[in-house]
Amino acid sequence: MSDIKEHMEVIGADGVHVGTVDKIEGSRIKLTKKDSGEGSHKGHHHYIDRGLVADVEGNKVRLSAIGAVAVTMEEE
Repeated sequence: MSDIKEHMEVIGADGVHVGTVDKIEGSRIKLTKKDSGEGSHKGHHHYIDRGLVADVEGNKVRLSAIGAVAVTMEEE
């Protein structure tokens, strides 16, 4: 987790953009509001559990799940 910094891109195992790191809070990655989605999710911070992080590659955090699945695992 110490390799994960603010403004890094979070991508799924398939390379699909999932979000942008706002900051680390405990064992979760807080994503920026601009990546919060649509409808009732819009304007809320979402979180990804660090257990989903597979690797940190340059300025990207790669998750172990593909983008479409990772989005369903986000917490508000």
